[in-house]
Amino acid sequence: MTHKLPYTLSTIGEFGLISRIAAGVSGHESIITGIGDDAAVTAISAGMQLLTSTDMLLEDVHFRRSWHLPYCLGRKSLAVSISDIAAMGGIPRWALLSLAIPPKLPLEFVDDFMRGFLAMASEYQVFLIGGDTCSSRSGFTVSVTIMGEQKPGIIVRRSGAVPDDDIWVTGTVGDAALGLKILEDADIASLTGSKQPKQSPSNGIVDDSPFLINRLLDPTPRVSAALALAESAAITAMIDVSDGILADYGHIAEQSGVGGCVQLDDLPLSASFRRHTAHLPVIPYHMALSGGEDYELCFTAHRSSREKIVDCVKKCGIAATRIGIVTSSPELKVVNRDGSRYTAQTEGFNHFI
Repeated sequence: MTHKLPYTLSTIGEFGLISRIAAGVSGHESIITGIGDDAAVTAISAGMQLLTSTDMLLEDVHFRRSWHLPYCLGRKSLAVSISDIAAMGGIPRWALLSLAIPPKLPLEFVDDFMRGFLAMASEYQVFLIGGDTCSSRSGFTVSVTIMGEQKPGIIVRRSGAVPDDDIWVTGTVGDAALGLKILEDADIASLTGSKQPKQSPSNGIVDDSPFLINRLLDPTPRVSAALALAESAAITAMIDVSDGILADYGHIAEQSGVGGCVQLDDLPLSASFRRHTAHLPVIPYHMALSGGEDYELCFTAHRSSREKIVDCVKKCGIAATRIGIVTSSPELKVVNRDGSRYTAQTEGFNHFI
Protein backbone atom coordinates (compact mmCIF):
# COMPACT_ATOMS: atom_id res chain seq x y z
CA MET A 1 0.00 0.00 0.00
CA THR A 2 1.38 3.39 -1.00
CA HIS A 3 0.93 6.53 1.07
CA LYS A 4 0.18 9.87 -0.51
CA LEU A 5 3.10 12.24 -0.09
CA PRO A 6 2.46 15.43 1.91
CA TYR A 7 2.47 18.32 -0.54
CA THR A 8 2.51 21.30 1.81
CA LEU A 9 5.34 22.93 3.74
CA SER A 10 3.33 22.91 6.95
CA THR A 11 2.88 19.14 6.93
CA ILE A 12 6.51 18.20 6.25
CA GLY A 13 8.04 20.98 8.38
CA GLU A 14 11.57 22.41 8.25
CA PHE A 15 13.42 19.15 8.80
CA GLY A 16 11.21 17.32 6.36
CA LEU A 17 12.03 19.97 3.77
CA ILE A 18 15.76 19.67 4.46
CA SER A 19 15.54 15.87 4.09
CA ARG A 20 13.60 16.34 0.85
CA ILE A 21 16.34 18.63 -0.49
CA ALA A 22 19.15 16.36 0.72
CA ALA A 23 17.62 13.40 -1.09
CA GLY A 24 18.40 14.99 -4.45
CA VAL A 25 21.98 15.98 -3.64
CA SER A 26 24.92 14.00 -5.02
CA GLY A 27 28.19 13.38 -3.21
CA HIS A 28 31.81 13.84 -4.21
CA GLU A 29 35.18 12.62 -2.96
CA SER A 30 36.02 16.14 -1.77
CA ILE A 31 33.02 16.13 0.62
CA ILE A 32 33.94 14.43 3.89
CA THR A 33 30.73 15.46 5.70
CA GLY A 34 27.82 16.98 3.81
CA ILE A 35 24.21 17.86 4.63
CA GLY A 36 22.99 16.64 8.02
CA ASP A 37 25.67 17.72 10.48
CA ASP A 38 26.34 21.06 12.21
CA ALA A 39 28.87 21.98 9.53
CA ALA A 40 30.13 20.56 6.27
CA VAL A 41 33.66 19.21 5.99
CA THR A 42 35.45 19.43 2.66
CA ALA A 43 38.95 18.68 1.43
CA ILE A 44 40.61 21.36 -0.67
CA SER A 45 42.99 20.17 -3.39
CA ALA A 46 46.72 20.26 -2.70
CA GLY A 47 48.37 23.57 -3.60
CA MET A 48 45.07 25.39 -3.98
CA GLN A 49 43.64 28.42 -2.20
CA LEU A 50 39.99 28.73 -1.21
CA LEU A 51 37.72 31.34 -2.83
CA THR A 52 34.40 32.19 -1.13
CA SER A 53 31.55 34.42 -2.27
CA THR A 54 27.96 35.00 -1.22
CA ASP A 55 24.87 36.37 -2.99
CA MET A 56 21.28 37.10 -2.00
CA LEU A 57 18.23 37.17 -4.25
CA LEU A 58 15.12 38.79 -2.79
CA GLU A 59 11.64 38.59 -4.23
CA ASP A 60 10.54 41.91 -5.77
CA VAL A 61 14.11 43.23 -5.55
CA HIS A 62 16.06 40.77 -7.72
CA PHE A 63 13.18 38.81 -9.22
CA ARG A 64 9.42 38.57 -9.52
CA ARG A 65 7.72 35.23 -9.13
CA SER A 66 5.29 36.20 -11.89
CA TRP A 67 8.24 36.31 -14.32
CA HIS A 68 10.41 33.45 -13.13
CA LEU A 69 9.52 29.81 -13.45
CA PRO A 70 10.85 28.32 -10.20
CA TYR A 71 13.12 25.98 -12.17
CA CYS A 72 14.82 28.93 -13.91
CA LEU A 73 15.00 30.86 -10.64
CA GLY A 74 16.82 27.91 -9.09
CA ARG A 75 19.28 27.86 -11.97
CA LYS A 76 19.91 31.60 -11.82
CA SER A 77 20.34 31.56 -8.03
CA LEU A 78 23.41 29.38 -8.40
CA ALA A 79 24.58 30.76 -11.76
CA VAL A 80 25.20 34.26 -10.39
CA SER A 81 27.37 32.82 -7.61
CA ILE A 82 29.28 30.54 -9.97
CA SER A 83 29.97 33.65 -12.06
CA ASP A 84 31.70 35.31 -9.08
CA ILE A 85 34.13 32.41 -8.69
CA ALA A 86 34.73 32.33 -12.45
CA ALA A 87 35.51 36.07 -12.47
CA MET A 88 38.58 35.36 -10.33
CA GLY A 89 39.72 32.48 -12.50
CA GLY A 90 38.55 30.00 -9.86
CA ILE A 91 37.08 26.53 -10.14
CA PRO A 92 33.63 26.42 -8.47
CA ARG A 93 33.33 23.48 -6.06
CA TRP A 94 30.81 23.68 -3.19
CA ALA A 95 27.69 25.66 -2.35
CA LEU A 96 25.60 26.44 0.72
CA LEU A 97 21.96 27.35 0.13
CA SER A 98 19.66 29.18 2.56
CA LEU A 99 15.99 29.77 1.82
CA ALA A 100 13.44 32.02 3.55
CA ILE A 101 10.07 30.68 2.41
CA PRO A 102 6.57 32.17 2.79
CA PRO A 103 4.49 29.53 4.61
CA LYS A 104 1.83 29.49 1.90
CA LEU A 105 4.28 28.99 -0.95
CA PRO A 106 3.42 25.68 -2.67
CA LEU A 107 5.84 22.86 -1.98
CA GLU A 108 5.83 22.24 -5.73
CA PHE A 109 7.50 25.66 -6.18
CA VAL A 110 10.32 24.70 -3.83
CA ASP A 111 10.71 21.31 -5.52
CA ASP A 112 11.00 22.93 -8.96
CA PHE A 113 13.39 25.57 -7.62
CA MET A 114 15.64 22.82 -6.26
CA ARG A 115 15.51 20.90 -9.52
CA GLY A 116 16.80 23.98 -11.31
CA PHE A 117 19.43 24.70 -8.67
CA LEU A 118 20.77 21.16 -8.75
CA ALA A 119 20.66 21.04 -12.56
CA MET A 120 22.93 24.12 -12.67
CA ALA A 121 25.12 22.53 -9.98
CA SER A 122 25.46 19.36 -12.06
CA GLU A 123 26.39 21.31 -15.21
CA TYR A 124 29.31 22.98 -13.43
CA GLN A 125 30.26 20.18 -11.02
CA VAL A 126 29.26 22.19 -7.95
CA PHE A 127 28.11 20.24 -4.90
CA LEU A 128 25.50 21.38 -2.38
CA ILE A 129 26.94 20.73 1.09
CA GLY A 130 24.54 22.53 3.45
CA GLY A 131 22.52 25.63 4.21
CA ASP A 132 19.45 26.69 6.18
CA THR A 133 15.70 27.17 5.86
CA CYS A 134 13.29 29.44 7.69
CA SER A 135 9.88 31.03 7.35
CA SER A 136 9.54 34.40 5.63
CA ARG A 137 6.92 37.11 6.13
CA SER A 138 8.11 39.19 3.18
CA GLY A 139 8.54 37.01 0.12
CA PHE A 140 10.86 34.25 -1.07
CA THR A 141 14.52 34.91 -0.31
CA VAL A 142 17.55 32.98 -1.54
CA SER A 143 21.06 33.20 -0.12
CA VAL A 144 23.90 31.26 -1.73
CA THR A 145 27.44 30.94 -0.44
CA ILE A 146 29.80 29.40 -2.95
CA MET A 147 33.34 28.15 -2.55
CA GLY A 148 35.90 27.43 -5.20
CA GLU A 149 39.61 26.82 -5.43
CA GLN A 150 42.55 27.77 -7.60
CA LYS A 151 46.33 27.86 -7.58
CA PRO A 152 47.60 31.15 -6.10
CA GLY A 153 49.41 32.17 -9.29
CA ILE A 154 46.28 31.81 -11.43
CA ILE A 155 43.76 33.73 -9.31
CA VAL A 156 42.81 37.00 -11.05
CA ARG A 157 41.90 40.07 -9.01
CA ARG A 158 40.36 43.44 -9.83
CA SER A 159 43.53 45.26 -8.86
CA GLY A 160 45.94 44.37 -11.68
CA ALA A 161 44.93 46.72 -14.52
CA VAL A 162 47.59 49.19 -15.69
CA PRO A 163 47.44 52.19 -18.05
CA ASP A 164 47.37 51.30 -21.78
CA ASP A 165 45.86 47.86 -21.13
CA ASP A 166 42.94 47.00 -23.38
CA ILE A 167 39.47 46.70 -21.84
CA TRP A 168 37.60 43.60 -23.07
CA VAL A 169 34.18 42.04 -22.63
CA THR A 170 32.99 38.55 -23.58
CA GLY A 171 29.79 37.81 -25.46
CA THR A 172 27.23 40.59 -25.81
CA VAL A 173 25.91 43.14 -23.33
CA GLY A 174 22.53 44.78 -22.86
CA ASP A 175 20.44 41.69 -23.61
CA ALA A 176 19.31 41.12 -20.03
CA ALA A 177 18.41 44.78 -19.53
CA LEU A 178 16.31 44.71 -22.69
CA GLY A 179 14.70 41.46 -21.55
CA LEU A 180 13.78 43.19 -18.29
CA LYS A 181 12.20 46.09 -20.16
CA ILE A 182 10.13 43.68 -22.26
CA LEU A 183 8.78 42.04 -19.10
CA GLU A 184 8.11 45.38 -17.42
CA ASP A 185 6.29 46.68 -20.51
CA ALA A 186 4.18 43.52 -20.59
CA ASP A 187 3.22 44.04 -16.93
CA ILE A 188 2.23 47.66 -17.58
CA ALA A 189 0.20 46.64 -20.63
CA SER A 190 -1.64 43.96 -18.64
CA LEU A 191 -2.49 46.43 -15.86
CA THR A 192 -3.71 49.17 -18.19
CA GLY A 193 -5.31 46.91 -20.75
CA SER A 194 -3.33 48.61 -23.49
CA LYS A 195 -1.68 46.89 -26.42
CA GLN A 196 2.09 46.80 -26.53
CA PRO A 197 3.69 48.54 -29.50
CA LYS A 198 5.26 46.26 -32.06
CA GLN A 199 8.97 45.90 -31.42
CA SER A 200 9.93 44.27 -34.71
CA PRO A 201 8.65 44.08 -38.26
CA SER A 202 5.94 41.53 -39.07
CA ASN A 203 7.53 40.40 -42.34
CA GLY A 204 8.70 37.00 -41.15
CA ILE A 205 11.45 38.19 -38.81
CA VAL A 206 11.65 36.02 -35.72
CA ASP A 207 10.50 37.44 -32.40
CA ASP A 208 13.65 38.11 -30.36
CA SER A 209 11.84 38.53 -27.04
CA PRO A 210 12.34 34.92 -25.84
CA PHE A 211 16.11 35.12 -26.36
CA LEU A 212 16.40 38.46 -24.58
CA ILE A 213 14.17 37.41 -21.68
CA ASN A 214 16.08 34.14 -21.31
CA ARG A 215 19.34 36.09 -21.02
CA LEU A 216 17.82 37.74 -17.96
CA LEU A 217 16.08 34.76 -16.37
CA ASP A 218 18.58 31.98 -17.12
CA PRO A 219 22.11 33.45 -17.47
CA THR A 220 25.18 31.40 -18.37
CA PRO A 221 28.26 31.84 -16.16
CA ARG A 222 31.40 32.02 -18.33
CA VAL A 223 33.41 29.47 -16.37
CA SER A 224 35.37 27.84 -19.19
CA ALA A 225 36.34 31.18 -20.75
CA ALA A 226 37.35 32.62 -17.37
CA LEU A 227 39.53 29.60 -16.60
CA ALA A 228 41.14 29.69 -20.02
CA LEU A 229 41.90 33.39 -19.70
CA ALA A 230 43.27 33.03 -16.18
CA GLU A 231 45.46 30.06 -17.08
CA SER A 232 46.79 31.88 -20.16
CA ALA A 233 48.39 34.52 -17.89
CA ALA A 234 47.35 37.05 -20.55
CA ILE A 235 44.97 39.13 -18.45
CA THR A 236 45.67 41.63 -15.69
CA ALA A 237 42.26 42.08 -14.00
CA MET A 238 38.76 40.62 -14.33
CA ILE A 239 35.19 40.99 -13.04
CA ASP A 240 31.79 39.63 -14.06
CA VAL A 241 29.20 42.01 -15.49
CA SER A 242 26.35 41.93 -12.98
CA ASP A 243 25.62 45.66 -12.55
CA GLY A 244 26.63 46.97 -16.00
CA ILE A 245 29.92 47.70 -17.77
CA LEU A 246 30.33 51.15 -16.25
CA ALA A 247 29.75 50.03 -12.66
CA ASP A 248 31.71 46.80 -12.94
CA TYR A 249 34.70 48.13 -14.87
CA GLY A 250 34.53 50.99 -12.39
CA HIS A 251 35.36 48.47 -9.64
CA ILE A 252 38.44 47.37 -11.58
CA ALA A 253 39.47 51.00 -12.07
CA GLU A 254 39.03 51.81 -8.39
CA GLN A 255 40.92 48.75 -7.16
CA SER A 256 43.71 49.27 -9.72
CA GLY A 257 44.02 53.04 -9.22
CA VAL A 258 43.36 53.76 -12.90
CA GLY A 259 40.63 55.11 -15.17
CA GLY A 260 39.31 54.11 -18.55
CA CYS A 261 37.95 55.21 -21.89
CA VAL A 262 35.17 53.09 -23.42
CA GLN A 263 34.35 53.39 -27.11
CA LEU A 264 30.56 53.43 -27.44
CA ASP A 265 30.47 52.00 -30.97
CA ASP A 266 32.63 49.04 -29.94
CA LEU A 267 30.16 47.67 -27.40
CA PRO A 268 29.13 44.16 -28.57
CA LEU A 269 25.36 44.11 -29.14
CA SER A 270 23.58 40.91 -30.14
CA ALA A 271 21.64 40.60 -33.38
CA SER A 272 18.51 40.13 -31.24
CA PHE A 273 19.20 43.38 -29.38
CA ARG A 274 19.70 45.30 -32.63
CA ARG A 275 16.59 43.87 -34.30
CA HIS A 276 14.38 44.46 -31.29
CA THR A 277 15.45 48.10 -30.99
CA ALA A 278 15.62 48.85 -34.73
CA HIS A 279 12.43 50.95 -34.56
CA LEU A 280 13.95 53.35 -32.02
CA PRO A 281 15.48 56.65 -33.20
CA VAL A 282 18.79 55.88 -31.44
CA ILE A 283 20.42 52.70 -30.18
CA PRO A 284 19.73 52.37 -26.41
CA TYR A 285 23.38 52.07 -25.45
CA HIS A 286 22.51 52.83 -21.82
CA MET A 287 21.20 49.26 -21.52
CA ALA A 288 24.56 47.86 -22.57
CA LEU A 289 26.52 50.25 -20.34
CA SER A 290 24.40 50.25 -17.20
CA GLY A 291 21.80 47.49 -17.48
CA GLY A 292 23.66 44.61 -15.86
CA GLU A 293 22.75 40.95 -15.33
CA ASP A 294 24.48 39.75 -18.50
CA TYR A 295 27.09 37.87 -16.42
CA GLU A 296 29.70 38.26 -19.11
CA LEU A 297 33.36 38.85 -18.20
CA CYS A 298 34.97 42.27 -18.29
CA PHE A 299 38.76 42.08 -18.17
CA THR A 300 41.93 43.95 -19.00
CA ALA A 301 45.06 42.81 -20.79
CA HIS A 302 48.20 44.22 -22.39
CA ARG A 303 47.81 44.90 -26.10
CA SER A 304 50.49 42.29 -26.88
CA SER A 305 48.01 39.61 -25.72
CA ARG A 306 45.27 40.37 -28.25
CA GLU A 307 45.74 37.29 -30.44
CA LYS A 308 46.10 35.00 -27.44
CA ILE A 309 42.86 36.30 -25.92
CA VAL A 310 40.85 35.90 -29.12
CA ASP A 311 42.16 32.35 -29.45
CA CYS A 312 41.39 31.55 -25.80
CA VAL A 313 37.74 32.53 -25.86
CA LYS A 314 37.16 31.15 -29.37
CA LYS A 315 38.08 27.68 -28.11
CA CYS A 316 35.37 28.15 -25.46
CA GLY A 317 32.72 28.89 -28.08
CA ILE A 318 32.29 32.62 -27.43
CA ALA A 319 33.80 35.88 -28.61
CA ALA A 320 35.56 38.71 -26.79
CA THR A 321 35.55 42.33 -27.91
CA ARG A 322 37.92 45.19 -27.14
CA ILE A 323 35.78 48.07 -25.94
CA GLY A 324 38.32 50.58 -24.68
CA ILE A 325 41.59 51.31 -22.99
CA VAL A 326 42.81 51.70 -19.41
CA THR A 327 43.98 55.25 -18.67
CA SER A 328 46.26 56.73 -16.03
CA SER A 329 43.67 59.42 -15.27
CA PRO A 330 41.17 58.17 -12.64
CA GLU A 331 38.24 59.30 -14.80
CA LEU A 332 36.06 56.72 -16.53
CA LYS A 333 34.50 58.11 -19.70
CA VAL A 334 32.56 56.87 -22.70
CA VAL A 335 33.16 58.44 -26.11
CA ASN A 336 31.47 58.37 -29.50
CA ARG A 337 33.33 57.51 -32.70
CA ASP A 338 34.06 61.20 -33.35
CA GLY A 339 35.63 61.57 -29.91
CA SER A 340 32.74 63.48 -28.35
CA ARG A 341 31.67 62.54 -24.83
CA TYR A 342 28.68 60.24 -24.30
CA THR A 343 26.79 60.85 -21.06
CA ALA A 344 25.27 57.70 -19.63
CA GLN A 345 21.83 57.92 -17.99
CA THR A 346 23.05 55.90 -14.99
CA GLU A 347 26.34 54.32 -14.01
CA GLY A 348 24.80 50.97 -13.11
CA PHE A 349 22.56 49.22 -10.60
CA ASN A 350 22.90 50.33 -6.97
CA HIS A 351 20.67 48.89 -4.23
CA PHE A 352 20.72 52.04 -2.14
CA ILE A 353 20.06 54.70 -4.76
